[in-house]
Amino acid sequence: MSSEPRTPKYLTAAEAAARLGVHRSTLYAYVSRGQLRAEPDPLNAHASRYVTTDVERLRDRKQARLHPGDAARKTLHFGLPVLQSAITLIENGRMFYRGQDALHLARAATFEDAIGVLWQSDSRPASHARAMFPASLRAVMRPLAPADRLQTVLPFVGRADRHPRDANPQALATSGWRIIGALLAAATMREWRRGTSIAAHLASVWHARDEGARALIDAALVLCADHELNVSTFAVRVAASAGSSPYDAVLAGLCALRGSRHGGQTELVEQLLDEARSPGSLRAAMERRLRDGEPVPGFGHLLYPDGDPRSRLLCEMIADVAPRSAAVAWTDAIRGAGTHLLSDFPNVDIALVLVRRALRLPRGAAFLIFALGRSAGWIAHAMEQYASASLIRPRALYSGPRHG
Repeated sequence: MSSEPRTPKYLTAAEAAARLGVHRSTLYAYVSRGQLRAEPDPLNAHASRYVTTDVERLRDRKQARLHPGDAARKTLHFGLPVLQSAITLIENGRMFYRGQDALHLARAATFEDAIGVLWQSDSRPASHARAMFPASLRAVMRPLAPADRLQTVLPFVGRADRHPRDANPQALATSGWRIIGALLAAATMREWRRGTSIAAHLASVWHARDEGARALIDAALVLCADHELNVSTFAVRVAASAGSSPYDAVLAGLCALRGSRHGGQTELVEQLLDEARSPGSLRAAMERRLRDGEPVPGFGHLLYPDGDPRSRLLCEMIADVAPRSAAVAWTDAIRGAGTHLLSDFPNVDIALVLVRRALRLPRGAAFLIFALGRSAGWIAHAMEQYASASLIRPRALYSGPRHG
């Protein structure tokens, strides 16, 4: 039985130029600018070879700018199987929550307002949103890293819910606020006081108490609240489709979010900026990584070939809220280095790290803002999945050996 030819791992200069649709001189210019990596060819001492995936990635970036529709269709394949959803629309570089411009919500509304839009509920946090942890649970969680505490608390809070699988919309909203309250308390190890907004609670615990800081945290939470069928949201929907409780569904989302190719990117961005030490040295640090074949985190998004609007808005707000912060200089350096070396734009992962640095929040706060914000969208997707009463069970395209 014949099999399809494998994609070669390396390309010659002629093959790489052909795939990119450019002359070889342009190919060499990409290498000199750090946009493409060239390796010595072990079979020809006078030639170089190029990693196929690197060439295709650069080609896709070029095509995404010229043909955004093709980019969207290609991205769709990464998300198969496709599900219908009425929650978030990403279109033409803009993002909408149930028809409302998410960037407008981030500028003008609170995170609680955005939750109301996503859940289609006028329910507000009440006493059930306050996570009253027993002393024994506090003792277990206190030495853990904040991200570990988020995962630890949900099974305990879910166990205290007398009707964790009640699919009634009002019951789900109640469970949703209980989940968010528990995550907030676990992240900060402080009780969420009634009448205090989520952003205000975080700002207070993190000692960023001026109004501008609260508004910036609110905007970051709103912009992180949902992003269509990203990997963590898909994990939530799969769990919900199996009949798992919203507590377990959100736990599935947290496990996926921590991955280094998702929310875990925020820590990789922190490491890149630590390595650079100063905005003026960022380009050199990125060039070193590219020469060594290491990834440069925080740039590019296939859904936004012209740049991530969430990142743009947060960086604009940083300049307004903390104009003297070093984060403003980092913003300029990041934008310039990304354009010059990668032909790409900073995404929301970098923006969240810059928010943390601008407000002098504790290390790890970028991930916590991402997780707390995204929990609202996870709950909305769990609600939608419960209402559909369908099981997500895709088929695999088998690529192994056939039986005799």
